[in-house]
Amino acid sequence: MANNTNNFKSLFHNFTSKRQYNKTLLPFTNFYFITFSIVLCSLFYLFGLWTHHRPYSAATCFQPSTNTTTTTTSTSTPSTLQIQLPTIHFEARHKLQDPPATAAREYHAPPCDPKLYEYTPCEDLKRSLKFPRQRLVYRERHCPAPEEILRCRIPAPFGYRLPLRWPESRDSVWYANVPHKELTVEKKMQNWVHFNGDRFRFPGGGTMFPRGANAYIDEIAKLIKLRDGSIRTAIDTGCGVASFGAYLLSRDILTVSFAPRDTHEAQVQFALERGVPALIGVIASKRLPYPSRAFDIAHCSRCLIPWGQFDGIYLTEVDRVLRPGGYWILSGPPINYAKHWRGWERTRQSLKDEQDSIEEVAKSLCWKKLVERGDLAIWQKPTNHVHCKMQRKIFKNGKPFCQAQDPDAAWYTKLDTCLTPLPDVNDIKEVAGGKLPKWPQRLTSIPPRISSGSLEGISGEMFKEDTELWKRRVAYYKKLDHQLAEKGRYRNVLDMNSYLGGFAAALVDDPVWVMNVVPVEAEINTLGAIYERGLIGTYQNWCEAMSTYPRTYDFIHGDSVFSLYQNRCNMEQILLEMDRILRPQGGVVLRDDVDVLTKVKSFADAIQWESRITDHEDGPYNRQKIFVAIKEYWTAPPPQNQDQDIK
Repeated sequence: MANNTNNFKSLFHNFTSKRQYNKTLLPFTNFYFITFSIVLCSLFYLFGLWTHHRPYSAATCFQPSTNTTTTTTSTSTPSTLQIQLPTIHFEARHKLQDPPATAAREYHAPPCDPKLYEYTPCEDLKRSLKFPRQRLVYRERHCPAPEEILRCRIPAPFGYRLPLRWPESRDSVWYANVPHKELTVEKKMQNWVHFNGDRFRFPGGGTMFPRGANAYIDEIAKLIKLRDGSIRTAIDTGCGVASFGAYLLSRDILTVSFAPRDTHEAQVQFALERGVPALIGVIASKRLPYPSRAFDIAHCSRCLIPWGQFDGIYLTEVDRVLRPGGYWILSGPPINYAKHWRGWERTRQSLKDEQDSIEEVAKSLCWKKLVERGDLAIWQKPTNHVHCKMQRKIFKNGKPFCQAQDPDAAWYTKLDTCLTPLPDVNDIKEVAGGKLPKWPQRLTSIPPRISSGSLEGISGEMFKEDTELWKRRVAYYKKLDHQLAEKGRYRNVLDMNSYLGGFAAALVDDPVWVMNVVPVEAEINTLGAIYERGLIGTYQNWCEAMSTYPRTYDFIHGDSVFSLYQNRCNMEQILLEMDRILRPQGGVVLRDDVDVLTKVKSFADAIQWESRITDHEDGPYNRQKIFVAIKEYWTAPPPQNQDQDIK
């Protein structure tokens, strides 16, 4: 064995020795060395294979397990080559037991009965009959109990069409969208609305303006200034089809029009279909859902409100929402009763008594009667209460001032007969609460409620930053929703959580109006500041339905709405309400935490919105994201097929 080893070393030495190196033999030497290495490695490999060899037969290698599937070749293949292949399983051999099966989640939003196409939950006619008729309490908001809330989608009526674009919609709407002809008969001689083919047409008439709303407003403009920017916001009580508000828009005056549900069939619905701001509402036993000192004008044209009765409680509420120096305009009974009393089918004396009572209430509010000309009478609220307080001390008469009460609280807040005091002033010529710039400077000027420090935690600098922030955000929204970017595609817009109204301010040059909502649960009540900017809005608890008809809005925006209500009510309930008041093919943009929006999207899919979640305008690293959606276009089936499923 030793000799063999020595021979091997000698041979290896001959191949590698540099002393025997010969350039002419180099190629042959390398060839022998490589060949020898390959042979040596092969021997060691075969030796190892033989050492660890365990014999397997072909039959053993392809023997199927007990749960294999046998596969055979075609009949032409010899039987000796038939092979049974095993089934390969990829499951883990060790795992936890599956949890017990649960029932599939039910579909949350089936279509409602087609008959509910005008359903307004908090103004339901059947429910209203349970409440007192005295002082029209039964026409106020009365929302359903939790167990009565519908969990279905309100359909559009069969034949529903996208509304005409503004300004054409001011004068004409599709009959199929508001299929009610009652007003065309009841108000035929007063030119409220006419039916023509497949449309309703609005000549602009009214009970007290037979020559049209435009001519009527021109008469008012002869008495007070309407075009110099000093008047921007108005409220129209008992609005009819809101022609007064519709024609004020051309004068840059935004009007909140309201009337009770179905005093005349669908009057508020007509207003909204025309593209005019309106809400269902009534002055009865609760405050109107607006802050104090909100409106520059309050208007009533034969609105049938008993202003002089009940200790003047209704005019006292008008005083609360009217700005210092604001105007109250009244036309219709009892104004100019000497001329009209026979046509009004009342006695001359009863009309005189009514006017005397109104004059007395206005005097108790420290209002000044500016003028009574023809069928119009106009009163003006004082710019401060300096004289008013002096008169109380000297004459010991007039309405007492309200004590220790928030003048801006207006959600299910009872009406008062006391006079809402204006903020204190240092000079008799000073405007209480601060003088407002004229429109349009009013929009971007710091609201007096902020500059005075009334809104704790909000500074003038924060207001300016918020205004600029929303310009950038709205520009980003228009990249996400091409319909929002298209001028005229949207008209009626809702902002569910408005804060300082920055979203609405950023849209001021678009042909839209925005209903700014300040939730009653908001940390700071900013609605007064929104009105001081020359914008309009209302209070709302989004755990309840809004006082408006289905298909009111073309576009809905919400900033952190679902975070605000996360522990207050069901997210699905809020989304169903959004679906109710959104028009088919209307748009939605929500911004919120990504986890919240993920839940929102899951239910938006269930109500068949086309939706997506995209990055914040500052980039993908912000937890806040943007939810963008379009409501599907669908309607109730034809009347003869309404027993079938809605498609």
